[in-house]
Amino acid sequence: MEEKIQILVIEDEAILAMDLSDTLEEEGYYVIGVANNGRKALELFKTQRVDLVICDIQLKGDWDGIDTISRIQALRSVPVIYTTARSDKNTLERAKHTFPSAYLTKPILISNLRIAIELALFNFSNKREVSAQDDGAELNGILEKDAPSRETILRIDNLIFIKHNYQFVKILLEDIMLLEADGAYTTIVTNDRKYAIRLTISTLLERLNEPHLTRVHRSFAVHIKKVEGFSDREITIGKHTVPLGRQYKQTFIQQFQIW
Repeated sequence: MEEKIQILVIEDEAILAMDLSDTLEEEGYYVIGVANNGRKALELFKTQRVDLVICDIQLKGDWDGIDTISRIQALRSVPVIYTTARSDKNTLERAKHTFPSAYLTKPILISNLRIAIELALFNFSNKREVSAQDDGAELNGILEKDAPSRETILRIDNLIFIKHNYQFVKILLEDIMLLEADGAYTTIVTNDRKYAIRLTISTLLERLNEPHLTRVHRSFAVHIKKVEGFSDREITIGKHTVPLGRQYKQTFIQQFQIW
């Protein structure tokens, strides 16, 4: 199932907040809420899944945008894009301490906003990967920089972002039913959508690093928890039937506990 990137907008000017929300929705994102002050923003962040925050620095109330983001980041790291009508040195210095992904001055151009969102997701995922590697821990976020024949995959916990129709879309790993190879491309098949990505099936499996996705044929991998039945030669998964290759049969069977 495709899930849109979820964005929290923090803006205390009602007309600007509405215009920004409408623009984001038109671009294919989902605005989980608009907060006109820091305390409301923090409550929304606590109760909703937020993939990205767009925050005005000048907010009414006892917290400005920078104070608000500091409190949000104390709960969980999230990519942040600041918006402001001011670009003075002191404001920039304070903002830098919260490590924003981008800093847009008003009025915001849609072309700049598109780039800022994409770079924010890209850099945030890359930062998580580097941090995890430095700690020697298992990666929670995966990102490999694009080469001419490779595509960007972002992973955070149990979901991935892939580029589809010029924007990143979110897919839960548990919603993937199967992968189907077609030369240098692989199709990710969910219950209701298909996404073609320019990676071989072997490379995609390696980068996803999802133990429940198992290779069952030179051209297919299946999510083991989605299997509804199988025989010596084929596997049924939803409305799909895929072949079970002889050389993959033993590995496939080993995915199940035998009593």
